[in-house]
Amino acid sequence: MNIKNYISEINAVESIFNNDGNFTKIEFDSRNVKENDMFVAIVGSLQDGHEYINQAIEKGASVIICEKMPETLNPKVSYISVKSSSKALGILASNFYDNPSQKLRLVGVTGTNGKTTIATSLYNLIQKLGYKAGLISTIQVIIDNKKIEATHTTPDQLKLNKYLSEMVDSGCDYCFMEVSSHAIVQNRIAGLQFVGGVFTNLTHDHLDFHKTFKEYLKAKQQFFTSLSPKAFAITNNDDKNGQVMLQNSKAKKISYGIKTVADYRASVLESHFEGMLLQIDNKEVWTNFIGRFNVSNILAIYSTAIELGFESDEVLRNISALKPVEGRFETLHSNNNITAIVDYAHTPDALENVLTTINEINAGEGKIITVVGAGGNRDKTKRPEMACVAAELSDKLILTSDNPRCEDPEEILKDMLKGVNIVQQKKTIKITDRKEAIKTAVMLANKGDIILVAGKGHEKYQEINGVKHHFDDKEVLSEIFNLLQ
Repeated sequence: MNIKNYISEINAVESIFNNDGNFTKIEFDSRNVKENDMFVAIVGSLQDGHEYINQAIEKGASVIICEKMPETLNPKVSYISVKSSSKALGILASNFYDNPSQKLRLVGVTGTNGKTTIATSLYNLIQKLGYKAGLISTIQVIIDNKKIEATHTTPDQLKLNKYLSEMVDSGCDYCFMEVSSHAIVQNRIAGLQFVGGVFTNLTHDHLDFHKTFKEYLKAKQQFFTSLSPKAFAITNNDDKNGQVMLQNSKAKKISYGIKTVADYRASVLESHFEGMLLQIDNKEVWTNFIGRFNVSNILAIYSTAIELGFESDEVLRNISALKPVEGRFETLHSNNNITAIVDYAHTPDALENVLTTINEINAGEGKIITVVGAGGNRDKTKRPEMACVAAELSDKLILTSDNPRCEDPEEILKDMLKGVNIVQQKKTIKITDRKEAIKTAVMLANKGDIILVAGKGHEKYQEINGVKHHFDDKEVLSEIFNLLQ
């Protein structure tokens, strides 16, 4: 590729050509640079790529993209300064891989909760309808049927376009991807062409990164503002920020809701731990998903499929065959009739949704025992809120370690305990070791009781001081249940 062809597209401020402008591939990590590569200096939250420009040149970089020109220029290297290196990277990565998003019907799903369920279920639905599809989610990337473990909810610009290119090469017609607020702000989706966007909800999360709720909202809103007039924008009308998301969007505006007037509506006819009977657009459909929050997710899936041009009856028939996503309200049963639920809920709102659902189905028949913690090096303000919600909606609360990362787990639990009042403290215990906490919950449970193990869901590890140790909530529960036989 030749950088001269993309000067206007990346909004170049200044260009200094000391060579022909050709480059072999793009890198933003100087450690990966090889002869004749382009190096894009990104200003990150932890490191500034501008500090590694000389290192990239020493490794053979022929073109440098930066936001500020170095004081000393290499006479054999071309330099282009831009307003935003991260946005330029997205545009260049897209072009480098021959604009794969334009050859797929790409739908982005954003919001605090529900992204993984909606994106994954849309992928599964479209596959069931006979089309090849791709998925980019918190849990995994899927290229038709090839699965790759995910490291981020939304990958970086280079990986993202590489995955999309592989989907095109594999014959995929559709791709469904989670779009995180971090990815929007960091321009990871710059240069991509979406046919549609879906908003789930907006609740307390990621304030360690965005600092204020207003900035978090603006980040999500930015995604819908970027959609073209040919795209559709689907929003949750039950969320107070649902319409705010679409205020400046030029896309076709569509809404779904349970409690409010919307283009697509649903109601719950029956609810059990095995699933729900719903009415969607005056048609009855059984779903294996559980909880009112999942009714919203099902509506988002249904409305997206309809807006993509699929026929209603066919969509509903296939929705009834969909299975819940791994680590999202997954149920396990012991031989002595104890029900355990593993869920990824790691925000106050998600925890409230799951526990409210459990309480509604349980109807006071058994005790509800909740095991929950909070992640380290993340938004601290949600910790007491999570404990407060869990204490209020459970008969017994066990506070434990989640992924403490580089924080002292005891300090995290102290933060959580601030949300538990004097009365609730009587039914709250603190067990830092997560396996012991789960074991204690099972020991405290009797026939008909329900245990919720929240926070980690699909994760197969526990991160402590930068090291990931194998840990699987479902695996631990199964082991303990087997010992009860």
